[in-house]
Amino acid sequence: MSRQDKGLIVFFGCNNLEETDRFYREIMGLSLDKDQGLCRIYNVDGGGRLGFCEHIKIIKAEKSPIITLVADDVDALYKRLLSNNIKAKHPPARNLQFNIYHFFLEDPNGYTLEIQKFL
Repeated sequence: MSRQDKGLIVFFGCNNLEETDRFYREIMGLSLDKDQGLCRIYNVDGGGRLGFCEHIKIIKAEKSPIITLVADDVDALYKRLLSNNIKAKHPPARNLQFNIYHFFLEDPNGYTLEIQKFL
């Protein structure tokens, strides 16, 4: 098996695949791994993949599930989001309990997205 045939893909439901694609590729900077028509799969830096499918129902609660993307430059991503008129729930901040630097926002499907860096 090749590297692409191994690993982890987590699939989430979405209502609008084009809007989800624009957010994850153009704004978040993830690369497209596969376009399967009803589903698109994105590579996550460092390993793993995220998949979004129109035929899967969106299931979420207040903060569940949380999609966490680990980034080297949390502040740069925060500024990129702001420049694309995407509001975060709060500016990047240090979380002493978990020893991380992070912020939260919602993706186009209403999922909680966390951008963080381990300190």
